[in-house]
Amino acid sequence: MKIRKSWTMLMAGSLALGLLAGCSGKTETASNEEKKGTSVIKIATQSPLSGGSATLGEAIKLGAQLALDQQKEKFKELGFELQLVPYDDQADPKKGVANAQLIGSDKAVLGVVGHLNSGVAIPSSEVYEKYDLTMVSPANTAVEVTERGLKSVNRIVGRDDSQGPAGAEYAVNTLGAKKIFIVQDKTAYGTGLAEAFKKGAEAAGAEVLGFEGITIGEKDFNGVLNQILSKKPDLVYFGGMYAEGGLLIKQAREKGIDIPFMGGDGMDSSTLVEIAGDAVKNTYITSVAGDSTKTEAGKKFIEDYKAAHNKNAESFSVYGYDSMGAVLKGLENAIKANGNKMPTRKQVQEAVRGVKDFEGALTKVSFDDKGDNEFAKIFIYKFTEAKYPPQFEGEVGN
Repeated sequence: MKIRKSWTMLMAGSLALGLLAGCSGKTETASNEEKKGTSVIKIATQSPLSGGSATLGEAIKLGAQLALDQQKEKFKELGFELQLVPYDDQADPKKGVANAQLIGSDKAVLGVVGHLNSGVAIPSSEVYEKYDLTMVSPANTAVEVTERGLKSVNRIVGRDDSQGPAGAEYAVNTLGAKKIFIVQDKTAYGTGLAEAFKKGAEAAGAEVLGFEGITIGEKDFNGVLNQILSKKPDLVYFGGMYAEGGLLIKQAREKGIDIPFMGGDGMDSSTLVEIAGDAVKNTYITSVAGDSTKTEAGKKFIEDYKAAHNKNAESFSVYGYDSMGAVLKGLENAIKANGNKMPTRKQVQEAVRGVKDFEGALTKVSFDDKGDNEFAKIFIYKFTEAKYPPQFEGEVGN
């Protein structure tokens, strides 16, 4: 009995020593990590990763992920571990705001790349502003995004008040459209772009025969297409996203409406072709996204993106990449200005707004006092066949 008791006590003592040793080992490891300076810095993305706009939303996230992954070693040498935290805003303003609250409350997050939809970015950025959390958008074009005087909001692409008139000028002066019918999706992006196009078209001498709204998620456009048939325009302009735009074009062709269609950057997606099929021919799109194949840096990006994600780049993939690049450039500047120590969100916010002459894979970036990119451009493309990307026609409105 005594032998068994002594043996039990010996085993208990050994176990206790083992536990202490284990705890000591963990403490030592944590101490070593601290000495190495592995402070975590998170950068969030917000874009639709599900639903009808997921093609472009995923492209933004993957482009941003590539840029962050490529710079991890640089920041590790500075003593920081970069992490991407992606959020699905579902192209829904309420979801975007809810996500923004979560992002803002995570003190390790020092920047945001997003959004795709202006209608989501506008209310979400009000939350970022409260947290002094800088945002760089790869896609938002609504004028209101940067006209509110928010210090946290920046974008690397052009605005609707540039894109709309540029498309209108091309439609009237190059395509010869004198009578135009406009359809828009009632969102901040779609309506804003359509109104800017309308103003530009009328200024160029065209007559606008109709300005009708459809609803996101709508599948049957028979009503508005019958109006188009009766009005007999030279061109139909659509302010909205590729999901509805593709169906609108397909159903129009089935009704015998063979005139040119035109839309904005929300139509700049491979999924537009998947939805519309051969009906996409004779469709023009203006886009704030340039052609990555036109520069050596852009070509390298396409190769790196394919290698990293095993899929082809979309129009806004490179803009997710360059937006992340601008965020990380500002972050790096803030770290160095702070004596190579962890900067505050306010310091990062100011450093990102102060980014000048940053050379991305496709876009040069200098933010003005509103957060707009001084080098943003507008481009025009034409679908001559059911193939993505469409044919690059050049810059417009610059």
